[in-house]
This record gives sequence, C-alpha cells and structure tokens, in this order.
Amino acid sequence: MTSRENWYLRSWKGEEKKSGGIATNIGVHFFDMLYFVFGDLQESRLHLRDETKAAGYLEYERARVRWFLSIDATDLPDAQKEAGQRTFRSITVDGSEIEFSAGFTDLHTRSYQEILAGNGFPLSETRPSIETLASIRTSPVTPGDLPDAMR
Repeated sequence: MTSRENWYLRSWKGEEKKSGGIATNIGVHFFDMLYFVFGDLQESRLHLRDETKAAGYLEYERARVRWFLSIDATDLPDAQKEAGQRTFRSITVDGSEIEFSAGFTDLHTRSYQEILAGNGFPLSETRPSIETLASIRTSPVTPGDLPDAMR
C-alpha cells in the first residue's frame, strides 16, 4: 500500500493507457521480486481492479500468492495510520511476515543511475514481470476470496 493524494489520479499515472494502471505503476518491482524468488508463473487470476487498488492470485513454481495493491490511504493498517506512515509493504511467507516499508525513498533515482551506468537488467530477466503485468491488465475480473480490507 502506497497512499497517494488526489494529484496521482489527475496526473498521467491515473490514466491506465499511459501508466498501465495500479498494478503496473506501483507493483512492477513487487512482481519482479515474486518471479525472482518463487520461479515461473503458472497461473494468474484477477479479483479486483479499479483506479486505486487491485488484487488477485498468482501461482508460481514455489508459491501461491494472494496480492493486494492500493494507493488509498484508508487501506493502510491502523498501526501505520496512527504512526503517520503513508506506506505499508509486507509479505508473509510460511506464516512469517516480513515488513519492508522503509528504504524506498530514492529507489528510482538509484535504479536510473545504474541503468545509465550500463548496469541495467536484460530483457530476459525483466520479461516475466512485464508479462505478468500484461496478464493482470487484460484479465477479466473474477470474484475471489478477498479479505474485507481488499473489498
């Protein structure tokens, strides 16, 4: 969850044809990591997609993933709201939660610096996450087992 103000939806990022939508815009690195850690994607289902949030199910070689992405601050857990935090990033693996909200302040700047220095990733390593996102963008929404926070 990466809350954004109204500017987000009024900018090019709020136009799915320009940004690829929420899953692409705020989720591309997440889907990259899932592929890197859990292997090839076997199945993808989309349960929710609107201009502020998306959710679904992905099955990889070594994991089954229920995912939820949002830019709506009301979706943040109460503890983050009370602490004045605007983001919450978490993954639970085998019952153990790993929270990784911090450390993303200059991620894009550092990434672009590395790309310009010739240290980018080849298409063969980035293609799976782009294909996952293409599937999410073009899949029909099918109702699924969503927790209340994801509705």
